[in-house]
Amino acid sequence: MLVWGSFIGLIIIFLALDLGVFHKHEHVIKTKEAGIWTAIWVTVALSFSGVIYWLFSNNIIDNPTGLTPNDAVLKYITGYLIELSLSVDNVFVIAVIFSAFKIPAIYQHRVLFWGILGAIVFRALMIIFGVALINKFDWIIYVFGVFLLYTAFKMLKSDENEFQPKKSFVFKQIKKLYPITSTINGHNFFVKRMGVNAATPLFVALVVIELTDILFALDSIPAILAITADPFIVFSSNILAILGLRSMYFLISRMLEKFRYINYSLVVILAFVGLKMLFSHHIEIPEWVSLTVISVSLVGGIISSLLISEEKDREKS
Repeated sequence: MLVWGSFIGLIIIFLALDLGVFHKHEHVIKTKEAGIWTAIWVTVALSFSGVIYWLFSNNIIDNPTGLTPNDAVLKYITGYLIELSLSVDNVFVIAVIFSAFKIPAIYQHRVLFWGILGAIVFRALMIIFGVALINKFDWIIYVFGVFLLYTAFKMLKSDENEFQPKKSFVFKQIKKLYPITSTINGHNFFVKRMGVNAATPLFVALVVIELTDILFALDSIPAILAITADPFIVFSSNILAILGLRSMYFLISRMLEKFRYINYSLVVILAFVGLKMLFSHHIEIPEWVSLTVISVSLVGGIISSLLISEEKDREKS
């Protein structure tokens, strides 16, 4: 419990510093600043693998799955890369949401901050639930595997422009439950107009982002559970990937057109993890193989996106 409490306390300190110190004054996040923060978060996350090794080598934390320190580190890094790569898909959706509700760039960090805070809570609950299911029912891993394969197939066939936040079920329900104004009043989530409290587009965007993140978690949590059922590794790798999501958004949201092939990387990763789950009781895949497949898929999608120009795509079509 001391380890868990210390980690959660560290996350709270990170969040407090983020909003209360480094982003105390609202400003538009430039690409250079986003790049620096992305590098910082990735460095922090990868450096945490040293903490994982120390915890497991000294038996400071419970080890229900009997991992060696080296295996624990490999599983942590693999899980982190899975979560980081699947977070890229989040960036595309967040960009669409901000565009649909016309959220000014200066307030986007504030919305994402509270969105990430909610995501941490929801994912913690889903991780606890998922780990408990796998530990109690061995067969549930097959359900997760089939679900991930279905998700990969759906992602392969989906249209990138099909998501329309203002036509979504969530937005329609918010309108029924609470008055909504189209006016943005600074960074406020609520305003009072003619004696009536109303939600601003910032709050609506926040709710839609929260709920879409829960849907994304339905993919990412089973994916990392295919790597390990150790609760601390699952939780720490997941949360550290989420913390870097904001800076990643500001870094690559302006270059979305250049990452046209990243979805294919995610399809390969989800399909691989789904198959790994389905054959987990029959074939033992070394962790370095998982790490290699995930890394090569992600790098391959990025390189393909940068090398293959849009003109070549048009010529082929």
